[in-house]
Amino acid sequence: MRSTDIAVVGAGPAGSAAAERLARSGRNVLLIDKSTFPRDKFCGDGLTTLALRQLDEMGFDPSTVPSWTPVDNAWIRSPKGRDHLIPLPEGPGLHAAIARRSELDAALVDFAIAAGAETQFGSAVTAIAPDADGITLTLGDETVRADALIAADGMWSPIRKMHGLDAGAMDGYRGEWHAFRQYFKNVGPRAASELWVWFEDDILPGYAWSFPIGDGRANVGFGILRDGSIPTGEMKRIWPDLLARPHIREILGPDAEPESRHRAWPIPARVDQAPLTAPRTLFVGDAAAACDALTGEGIGQALLTGRQAAAALLTHPTSFDVAAADYEHEVRAELVADHKMASALGKLMANERVAELALSAVGTSGWTRRNFGRWLFEDYPRALIATPRRWHRGMFTGPGAFADAS
Repeated sequence: MRSTDIAVVGAGPAGSAAAERLARSGRNVLLIDKSTFPRDKFCGDGLTTLALRQLDEMGFDPSTVPSWTPVDNAWIRSPKGRDHLIPLPEGPGLHAAIARRSELDAALVDFAIAAGAETQFGSAVTAIAPDADGITLTLGDETVRADALIAADGMWSPIRKMHGLDAGAMDGYRGEWHAFRQYFKNVGPRAASELWVWFEDDILPGYAWSFPIGDGRANVGFGILRDGSIPTGEMKRIWPDLLARPHIREILGPDAEPESRHRAWPIPARVDQAPLTAPRTLFVGDAAAACDALTGEGIGQALLTGRQAAAALLTHPTSFDVAAADYEHEVRAELVADHKMASALGKLMANERVAELALSAVGTSGWTRRNFGRWLFEDYPRALIATPRRWHRGMFTGPGAFADAS
């Protein structure tokens, strides 16, 4: 039987961030994944300020990601076809970037390994047995004994199922959002350098996007709410129509062509209801349904919850129950108010008139455009105004991530 202090199942951003923090603090960590790396992860590839700040605090080097593309502003098109240029704050630091998940996730795995984490890839956990002193994991013919487990194994978390926790809020859950992505090459100069978001009237509160990923390529896709007016089964049919719309075709350019086939995936956003803990187990990232309910972004939340789980275990090394309570408190305090605010705003944006008025108001001045950009890219929490405990000097004017490097 192999033994370790902490087992981390799932080597996406949440799992790698947790493993890196634990290993760098001197704990023995085994990072387990059924895949081998690099591997693709269906995603829009966008990194908000929240995600960038988490990476910055970790000491992560963006130059290790070949497709890393900083973004200085965003173009947003309203349902009635009005284009608004949304500048991100000037000054030191970075507020948005794009990076292919196949490259970002592999770089984060390498980062965790460099900190001292051990890995076991190509192995799926088939059984768990928690007890008063720790937890035993079965991986094929091998068993692993750990003091605690961090489950970063996705929205359909096998670990959660093994704990018998898929009843209640997670019973039959298929995500809040469903997204559709395709990589394009030979895109025009605008798609190669600009971030675009299109609020099309027929997919509200969903949206379409084009994100530059370098070398004349772009990540192009769209997302819809699962319980919205469009059945998820219709996404494949809608996709050619979206690509053919003149304003989207104009940005992509006449020579743009698919680099790979389209892929679809669900996005969980139910952190206010999902179980966060189980005997000897903490759930992080998609396994905790920790995604932004307004946009479907989840990388920042994955990094945050992964690092919070690691911090709780480091702070309370001799009492898992205390660590679990601390972790659950931190996640609820950090994310639930923002989740509720984002959910409420998403419902408002489902109305075309409300969406048009909101985006028109955004474009009224330089101040509104700049601050909308900061809010949209999670430069500060969604519900900051409604949570006075998080108010502090400079909360609306701070530098971006990697300010020292810039």
